[in-house]
Amino acid sequence: MGDVLHLIPRHRRTIRELLDEHLPGVEVWAYGSRVSGRSHDASDLDLVLRAPGLQPMPMSELAAFIEALRDSNIPFLVDAHDWARLADAFLREIEREHVVLVEGNAEG
Repeated sequence: MGDVLHLIPRHRRTIRELLDEHLPGVEVWAYGSRVSGRSHDASDLDLVLRAPGLQPMPMSELAAFIEALRDSNIPFLVDAHDWARLADAFLREIEREHVVLVEGNAEG
């Protein structure tokens, strides 16, 4: 697991506020280039959302969060995926290198 997320504080704050508003109680991990150190200013931010008990998230909640991200002033793409809907091989890749953005009760 990494410990550095390449994201300026105001963008991190905005994302955290949107998560608190739309997905309270969901644990959120960042992964990909903004964690690995291979990012640039316009790189996308990859998030995986881990609902309590690692249960599938209601699609309406995920869609509302994604819409709020699109409507925000964040100047790059944020990809958000439901942990419960990803392939095991992809989950293992994320587990190898990620940063916990929001802690929660996701253990299943």
